[in-house]
Amino acid sequence: MKMAGNKYDLFIIGQPSLDVNTDHLEHTVHEIGGAVIYSSYAAANLGHKVCVYSKCNPETIDNSLIFKGAPNVDVIPAKSALSTSIANNYLSADKEKRTCEVISRIDPYTPSEIPEVDAAIYHIAGLMNGDIEESVIELSAKRAKVAVDVQGFLRCVESNKTMQFYDWPRKKELLPLITFLKTDAAEAEVMTGTSDRRKAAKILYSFGAKEIMITHNTEVLIYDGEDFYTEPLKPRNLSGRSGRGDTTFASYITERLTHNIPEALLTAAATVSLKMEKAQPFMGNREDVENYINEFFR
Repeated sequence: MKMAGNKYDLFIIGQPSLDVNTDHLEHTVHEIGGAVIYSSYAAANLGHKVCVYSKCNPETIDNSLIFKGAPNVDVIPAKSALSTSIANNYLSADKEKRTCEVISRIDPYTPSEIPEVDAAIYHIAGLMNGDIEESVIELSAKRAKVAVDVQGFLRCVESNKTMQFYDWPRKKELLPLITFLKTDAAEAEVMTGTSDRRKAAKILYSFGAKEIMITHNTEVLIYDGEDFYTEPLKPRNLSGRSGRGDTTFASYITERLTHNIPEALLTAAATVSLKMEKAQPFMGNREDVENYINEFFR
């Protein structure tokens, strides 16, 4: 299916999630989350043109409603028998440690259903292994630059519905197709065997990905095969910790279309720092981010 008309900076393939989030004090909130939400809002509110291919059961999640607050986002809805729903139990105040249990999940994305969207970057943004078939990466690489958040391939559902991280068997085969690879520090260790983020980035680069992003609660690191680049995170509070990595990654990869690595990374670090202060997707704009940079990063 070829989509006529618009050209986009970013095309995101991934589903929203009905999240049941319980903090360390056992306070529970129900909210819509998922990489596609945080990523699309971040990129769009910086001024980038975004298209999302969002799969859910329309009786439980309204695609048109959840993206309503994001300008520059066009939604291609996809139906599934069930929507994804995940229970997250945070074990600490900083939300760095959590357990996750799957309540329900979508029918997988398959290559035959992916619309042909004219976009500079295809962003593969699943939430757990099996959400998006690996062959979608191969298809996407024939159309555009590919960005992958490895969470969607490392996070596996156990028989008791909990999720655990395991290495990606086809990483050496598929990473050469990926321009932008995003992991957090724990995922990088799973894939490389080292907790040293710089060593891990070098190993991931050696597997074939072009630009490696490793996020941490203190900083964001980029490695391009020649140099390391880092920017600290400087939120004034952690009310909006959920979606940290998604916001960072989408901001960075879309900024890289017109900026060098240090400039794109600075914008991404400031965008996510500002986002983390409120429990919602990034709702600011480029001027807000530039003001934040001038006040806290200069």
